[in-house]
Amino acid sequence: MKIYLNGKFVEKEQARVSVFDHGLLYGDGAFEGIRSYNGLVFRLKEHIDRLYETLHTLMIAMPIDRKKMMGLVVETLKKNKLKDAYIRLIVTRGEGDLGLDPKKCYGKPGIIIIADKIKLYPEEFYQKGMEIITVPTIRNCAEAINPRLKSLNYLNNILAKIEASNSGYLEAIMLDPQGYVAECTGDNIFMVKNNILSTPSQGRLEGITRDAVLQLAKQRKIEVSERLITRHEVYVADECFLTGTAAEIIPVVKVDGRVIGNGKPGGLTQAIMKSFRYLTKKDGVKYQVS
Repeated sequence: MKIYLNGKFVEKEQARVSVFDHGLLYGDGAFEGIRSYNGLVFRLKEHIDRLYETLHTLMIAMPIDRKKMMGLVVETLKKNKLKDAYIRLIVTRGEGDLGLDPKKCYGKPGIIIIADKIKLYPEEFYQKGMEIITVPTIRNCAEAINPRLKSLNYLNNILAKIEASNSGYLEAIMLDPQGYVAECTGDNIFMVKNNILSTPSQGRLEGITRDAVLQLAKQRKIEVSERLITRHEVYVADECFLTGTAAEIIPVVKVDGRVIGNGKPGGLTQAIMKSFRYLTKKDGVKYQVS
């Protein structure tokens, strides 16, 4: 496996970062999870734009522009001869001392690009749907670490994932500080009621797959609502599904022990899944593996 690390490609065994890198010491940095489908990097520009927006807020000055970064992602895929892959793009603050002050970091930000395969959920979940629960860990609010920042500090999500795993579930809903549904530990959430597609308006990441689903829904003339959502509304929804780069679109058939709809993936969910699969074949940056 060839990994891009700070200006050069190295083997997996040689991919090492300094113990003084603030990405390691403090989770000070940002990342993106990106997918490629048959030689097409899905919505690469949108991923890079989101990355640079996070870096701007974190005040990490990038030494390369967005176009160059996109090229490095594609080059990493080519080096590894991967047509279908999951790409993890990481940017750290860089090396510094043991203090918190970013101004005492020296050198350039660290850039790491890894291309490999990933499969979050068993195939049967996409056919029959999955069960999830709500966990006690509250989602970060905008006044703390804004959930719209895709930073390396992922402890909020990890603590929630631990609670889900300890209860025997692969995914879980996180609520915002006011008790409204925010998102899941690694995915955005949607619900359908009376043919209206709803998704939380706050306390969540602006997911690339989430945005794709919203666009697909509008193209299909499906009424869309971005608003505050309670757990009760999810419990009595006709359909529910999750979205994410790695997960793609996965139906949910039970939440906190309550059966959603008829307990099977709904018609609208299946239609959006089909439309999304078609979208991944044409929306992105093309490349060829020699």
